[in-house]
Amino acid sequence: MRERGHEMAVVSRPGARILERAQEAGFTTFAIEMRGAIDLPAMLRLRSVIKRFRADIVNTHSGRDTQLAGMAARSIIGGRPRIVRTRHLALPITSKFSYSVLPDHVVTVSKFVENYLVEAGVPRERITTVSTGVDFARYDRSTIEGDLRAELGLPPDALLIGTVAILRKKKGHAETIEAAAQVIERFPGAHFVFAGDGPQTANLERRIAELGLGQRVHMLGLRRDVVNILKSLDVFVLPTHQEALGTAFIEAGAMGLPAVATNVDGVPEVIQDARTGLLVPVGDSRAIAEAICRLLDDPVCRQGMGANAAEFVRRKFSREAMAHGMEALYQRLIDAERP
Repeated sequence: MRERGHEMAVVSRPGARILERAQEAGFTTFAIEMRGAIDLPAMLRLRSVIKRFRADIVNTHSGRDTQLAGMAARSIIGGRPRIVRTRHLALPITSKFSYSVLPDHVVTVSKFVENYLVEAGVPRERITTVSTGVDFARYDRSTIEGDLRAELGLPPDALLIGTVAILRKKKGHAETIEAAAQVIERFPGAHFVFAGDGPQTANLERRIAELGLGQRVHMLGLRRDVVNILKSLDVFVLPTHQEALGTAFIEAGAMGLPAVATNVDGVPEVIQDARTGLLVPVGDSRAIAEAICRLLDDPVCRQGMGANAAEFVRRKFSREAMAHGMEALYQRLIDAERP
């Protein structure tokens, strides 16, 4: 959006990682403590920031900030900014008020989420789907080393299956570990890697040890070199239980990787079954193992799906397409309020 000539600011709670990243990228930032959905001091500070920044649009991303920033923006007399709420999650909503009353419009990241909100009572004409976009300039394979095998001390021809995601139960890491035991029986040279950290770290490490997979399943922790990890992989796997869309699948596809994913929520909007990857039922480690083995067993099929994935995501999920969609919505909302 900045490259398209717009001025952006980020408002979040003190210490939030997004503030650090925004500052690194040269954006204006404001830190405001928000103790709850009813926090008058926070509301007044948000109102002051919105007025000082002279915002045309206030775009919120969760329940608390929607209620606080939405009420702050609506309290501005004369030329108040338009309020947009973005819905990123495939979870039941807890407050229809923060979708149907406070915001002027709602943005969803997938048609699955849009349809859910309509079923929950939000008017479809007040919802626009703008899919998550990725900066594909970061995924140029010719500029990325892809040296994870060397880092782990593995032979150059080792088969590498990997996941990049926060270590939460609903991401399906536990099923991937169960599947890994089955895959390694058929492909003794295969290795699995998990990049990310989270609340399930200790549980996953314990299960890896119980199955005797310590030399085959590698916990990498939180990594900033995601593109290096993705380039090193042969297959991407993320058997998530719940997903509004799945940015990780877009990133894997951008790197030309076929994916093993679950047929749930918005995932089929990113993964085309048998064309860019393989879809399996939720919680089925045997089906996950079979899908991984199918891809490992057929390099031509694997590479073909990876090429299809790269073409598909670059056509549909570019950063430019996302910025264009958001810009068009913002402009439409602003124009609708002009005399």
